[in-house]
Amino acid sequence: MSGRERRLNALAATVERLRGELTAAQEAADARTLIGIATGILVERGHGGPTRAARHLEELAEAAGLPLVELAADVVDGAAGDTVALALSGAPRGPGGGHHSPPDVLRVRAAEAGSLTGDPQSVVDTLVEQVLAPLGVSAAALWSVVSGDALALAGQAGFPRGEAERWRFVPPGLRVLAQRAVTERRAHWFAALPAGAAAIGRRHGTDGARAVLPAELGGRTLGVLEVCWPHPRPPLSAPVSRQLDALAELCAHALPGTEETATGPIADPALPDSPAMDLADGLLDPALILRPVLDDHGHVADFSIAYANERFADPAGRPRAVITGMRLLAAYPLMACDGGLYDHVLRVHATGEPFRAERLALRVLVDDVSLTGLLTVGIGRYGDAVLLSWRLEDEAARLSALLEHVQRLGRIGGFQEDAVSGEILWNRDLFSLFGLPPTASPVPVERLYSHAHPDDSVAIGRFLRTLLHHRHSASTVFRLQRADGAVRHIRVVAEPVTDPAGHLLAVRGAYQDFSSQHWTEVALSATRDRLADTEQHAAERNRLALQLQRAIMPSSHVPVAIAGLHVAVRYRPAEEGHLVGGDWYDAVVLPRKKVLLAVGDVAGHGIEAATGMVVLRNALRGLATTGAGPAQLLGWLNTVTHHLTEQVTATVVCGVYDPQTRVLDWARAGHPPPVLIHEGTAAALPLPGGILLGAVAEAEYEERRLGLVPGDRLLMYTDGLIERRDRSVEKALEQLLATVGAATPELGEHLDVLLTHARSDTDDDTCLIGIDVC
Repeated sequence: MSGRERRLNALAATVERLRGELTAAQEAADARTLIGIATGILVERGHGGPTRAARHLEELAEAAGLPLVELAADVVDGAAGDTVALALSGAPRGPGGGHHSPPDVLRVRAAEAGSLTGDPQSVVDTLVEQVLAPLGVSAAALWSVVSGDALALAGQAGFPRGEAERWRFVPPGLRVLAQRAVTERRAHWFAALPAGAAAIGRRHGTDGARAVLPAELGGRTLGVLEVCWPHPRPPLSAPVSRQLDALAELCAHALPGTEETATGPIADPALPDSPAMDLADGLLDPALILRPVLDDHGHVADFSIAYANERFADPAGRPRAVITGMRLLAAYPLMACDGGLYDHVLRVHATGEPFRAERLALRVLVDDVSLTGLLTVGIGRYGDAVLLSWRLEDEAARLSALLEHVQRLGRIGGFQEDAVSGEILWNRDLFSLFGLPPTASPVPVERLYSHAHPDDSVAIGRFLRTLLHHRHSASTVFRLQRADGAVRHIRVVAEPVTDPAGHLLAVRGAYQDFSSQHWTEVALSATRDRLADTEQHAAERNRLALQLQRAIMPSSHVPVAIAGLHVAVRYRPAEEGHLVGGDWYDAVVLPRKKVLLAVGDVAGHGIEAATGMVVLRNALRGLATTGAGPAQLLGWLNTVTHHLTEQVTATVVCGVYDPQTRVLDWARAGHPPPVLIHEGTAAALPLPGGILLGAVAEAEYEERRLGLVPGDRLLMYTDGLIERRDRSVEKALEQLLATVGAATPELGEHLDVLLTHARSDTDDDTCLIGIDVC
């Protein structure tokens, strides 16, 4: 059987046992109430006191061969129509109903019988409220005999709390009024409290008439009922005296039958001299002694609460007298949950290893509502018993712990200075903040000068004048120079405490070490300055790059005629202003009347791309004057690019056009192919081989030849026109060809349409050249 199953079985057995005990207790309470009422009826009819009437009722039941409860019911039923039943119900007797008994005499009997189901305190409360108050009684005390004539106050009503605490225990031999009833074993009546007599409540309005009556049961005096009136009064009538005797006798049923009292130690009789009890009494925390309860197989089924020390406080508010003797799972059924306190008690009992934990949850049921408290728990085994002690973490303790953590995390130390006595109170964190040992003398706020940087004296002086002279709250920051040489940046906040006349009584406040924040702000300020310089430098570089770009990129949208060609250019910069790119083009007539046509794209943005663009464009133009073909030109340009210190890479498409033959020789270095529009059909030129510029030191490039006729239109562009993040270059090129096919006659308008419908999304520059053959 698993541990969980054992716990559930133990809990189920406890519930079943408690259900049976509750049913039996209810039946017994009903029976006692009925027997008490019947006994009261017999007392009223002259069958002696309660004890004699109860004995007479038992003899009648035995003679009739009936259970006592049934005979009591018959007595009550038989009296339903007579004057006794009327008195029980509280109805007044009629004018011819005979003599008047003491007020509500039989209602007194019913109240007495009901009070027997409670503890001594409940008995006294019930008697004073329901029975004695109509007689003018202002207070009552129920004493329990401890040993000899020593008395312990078992219950009281009507006395101030301080008075009850002062009379909680009466040592033997004092001869107080209640002790006379014990030693002489008879009731005493005092029309007025005797002068000089020691008695409870003498100084609190209960120094009038008084009655002390022994509470006896089975021939033993178990206690004393003491009834107090606020003023002197004549002696009681015989019927009232008999009722008070009956009350005292019935109160004996609520008193313990041993020499222990409800206010003294409550222990299992099997542990009269247990060392665990002595240990529990010596603890400052509430403690329970638990003894194992074994099932038929010798396994621990539960624990009985054998003892509760004087400091024990039940989280559900039950007194120690109720808790003692109960099963642990009956008192705290939610302990049986997985990982609950019951598991730890079982483990300690089985292994003998002590257990201690902080902030352990304990759930209790209060009026069918589950409440959870946090405990500091200690469990140890002593012989076969288990000592369980706990300390309930209350709201004040939690708030105090929270405040300590907040002060530690915020590096805050609090202080208070008494201006009258000169006493200075610092908390522990403040000594640490000042770098002083806890045994050092606190620094008065008016002596901050001696611990601060000299340059901060003006700020401290202003702070002290506002606080001590003008009596206003003040704050300031200063540099604390500690004895260990460290300098800390401190913020101090304080307020004065004054009397109604404005005199200074105290100063309280707090210091906070914000050195980390200060140095962070200093570093952040320096970073901001560097960032501002960087941003300004970047802006200058971008402006210069833009100037370089505009210097070589035409701003005119009008086509230009060059050696039988019409050339138009469109340039669209990147959307982000700081992304000045390296796109460029060139269309220039060479010395041999041929035309150099080129479009290039230097990788990157900014000043590096712009300067690279200028270098490559000028280098290509200079190399073209040699008359070499496009492939050779790109080979030389690759060498120039590779040896540039900025490690530039670029793509280029380069062509040399001969106006005499209308032939275009062209080559490419990693660049998208030009597009030819011939007789209304657009097609990309077949790609010759060629790696991008600058990737390797030596590279060879393939050259192609294209014959052109008047009316042909050639488009050369950079990849910013077609590139998209979500599709390949081939797909992007197909999209371009579909757009190019719907060409307009005017070249500039055609280029504008292409830029408008371009699907690029890479935020790159776009350079587009249109060439019409005339």
